[in-house]
Amino acid sequence: MIPRFNTLTELLEYSFKEYPQKPAFTCAGYTLNFQQLEKHSKRFASYLIHHTDLVPGDRIAIQMPNILQFPVAVYGALFAGLIVVNVNPLYTPRELKHQLKDSGAKALVVLSNVASNVASVIPQTDITTVIETNFADLHPAPKRWLINYVVKHVKKLVPKYEFNNSISFRKALSRGNKAFEVQAKNADDVAVLQYTGGTTGVAKGAMLTHGNLCSNVWQMIKHMPEVFDAEREVWVACLPLYHIYAFNLHGLCSICAGAHNVLIPNPRDLHSLTQALLPHKITVFIGINTLLNALSRFEEFKQVDFSSLKITTAGGMALTEDVGRIWKEVTGSNISEGYGLTETSPVVCGNPVAAIQMGTIGIPLPETEVKVVDDNGNTLPPGETGELLVRGPQIMKGYWQRPAETDNVLSNDGWLKTGDMAVIKDDGYLKIVDRKKDMILVSGFNVYPNEVEDVVCTHPDIIEAAAVGVPDLESGEVVKLFVVTQNETLTEDDVYDFCKERLTGYKRPKIIEFRDSLPKSNVGKILRKDLRDAPIVSD
Repeated sequence: MIPRFNTLTELLEYSFKEYPQKPAFTCAGYTLNFQQLEKHSKRFASYLIHHTDLVPGDRIAIQMPNILQFPVAVYGALFAGLIVVNVNPLYTPRELKHQLKDSGAKALVVLSNVASNVASVIPQTDITTVIETNFADLHPAPKRWLINYVVKHVKKLVPKYEFNNSISFRKALSRGNKAFEVQAKNADDVAVLQYTGGTTGVAKGAMLTHGNLCSNVWQMIKHMPEVFDAEREVWVACLPLYHIYAFNLHGLCSICAGAHNVLIPNPRDLHSLTQALLPHKITVFIGINTLLNALSRFEEFKQVDFSSLKITTAGGMALTEDVGRIWKEVTGSNISEGYGLTETSPVVCGNPVAAIQMGTIGIPLPETEVKVVDDNGNTLPPGETGELLVRGPQIMKGYWQRPAETDNVLSNDGWLKTGDMAVIKDDGYLKIVDRKKDMILVSGFNVYPNEVEDVVCTHPDIIEAAAVGVPDLESGEVVKLFVVTQNETLTEDDVYDFCKERLTGYKRPKIIEFRDSLPKSNVGKILRKDLRDAPIVSD
């Protein structure tokens, strides 16, 4: 039986000792086993300890897609006693500047393909150490040389950028040859700053401690033992590791159990995704509704060997009945839908493998309490709809340097307000009915209207704007933007282009509607509900 750990470094040491020759991560046809993973991550830790000015508790930003360097950098940072700040590789300079400054990150590990945006804002942050890497830096030569050459010079996927002072990832590993003591951490120490909009849309770092994350690993193992007890598990890592859902499940849960993760750097490329899976007998597939929908309708995907697939898990956005049905027809696998939040490390509920109820988010994980309350905070009985509150060892410590925001969502006795409206059934299964907050969910990513509106309203010709979510077959929801302008020549394309420079892809409005005015309450608050309910205006 896998033990319960107090810190992530204890978890990693256990895995390295228990599964040295088992494959850990595969990417682009090359595999690191646990022994190699330990070697690389500890060399990276040694470099951070002996060759930088970083000290335990400092923040290190990691900006990469699903490539081999990601787990190496994360584990090395943890061994060095640092706090990991996961950064979306597709963020714009504005978004990057805020996250790096807010976290106070002193170091950055970045993939060259996405380095141009962050390079433009580094001088405005506290970062003193930049470690840059190329896509195939952990592949053996000559394959490494060939892949990196093609990526940069043939496919031209590396825009020009410049750092005043940086070191390559490979050079950092080569210099990390001194012995070191793993920087001791306590369960209550922060391990990860995972940025989220919380309830207001202002990006803030959820402080996830070693204890939070280790507890959620233990909870998942207890909740779904079927996917942790086999001699050889192969998990498909399509979702980005910088997102807390994949970070915990692939970066921690699977590793704790000695599973083999197949990393997919670009899940939108369905052909490459399929090709990456063909050599493997996959046992666990983790995805979201939009990806599962696209794959189940992709003819080539049917060539994958699904004979060993035990379970598919879905989270991040609501699973539709149609996708569950088609996925089962193609793969033979049921989908276990779950629920969680960045603030809960992230998993709160899930459908047990042996007792899946479609249309629900399952039952609470062990040691997790849930209740639904009315607007006055009174607990409601089963069958009635109210706001979902959660309490358990996976609940965050709070928001980084934002005590007031923490107090808004976290009570003194540990109950977290989720902002989601739910029903607890008589049998204990939960259903999410609606969202109390105005947050928009695009392919599993949170988009907060406040942020979109604040950005749009910096345009000199826009007087006011309102963003709402509207249904979309592919992504669940997309952003619709209502704009009031003082310039009659302003076009939709002008607004699109303005947003493209300032918002990452999933946050950008897909529909823009110009209006003479926006509906408001008697105190002047824009009534987003009225806009969501308004009929769609067509040309």
